[in-house]
Amino acid sequence: MPLKNVTKNQPIVKNVNVARDFWTRVRGLIGRDTLSDEETLFFERCSSIHTCFMRFPIDVVFINKEFKVQRTFENVKPWRLIMPVPGARSVFEFKSGVIRQKQISVGDQLNVEP
Repeated sequence: MPLKNVTKNQPIVKNVNVARDFWTRVRGLIGRDTLSDEETLFFERCSSIHTCFMRFPIDVVFINKEFKVQRTFENVKPWRLIMPVPGARSVFEFKSGVIRQKQISVGDQLNVEP
């Protein structure tokens, strides 16, 4: 499933990987060496994250229930904690640099396309 920035009419990534069950949510990106430029990991019902045990920095985009960007964090290094973001319902984790490259901003409307 591709992810698109509807506000800017721009594709963001081609593959949205969803952390659906308990174990994929707990594991997240732990144990991986990187993310590709064309993938993201999506956590529904999540307003805070940590990067403990991760091996690489990530970009993080928090969205509300309508998929509108509430807050972004660029180049979050391993062993960091992002406290709950008010109004956030879910989060996308990207390879570091995607927010800047794709010009994702607070207020942008995102959409996962079938």
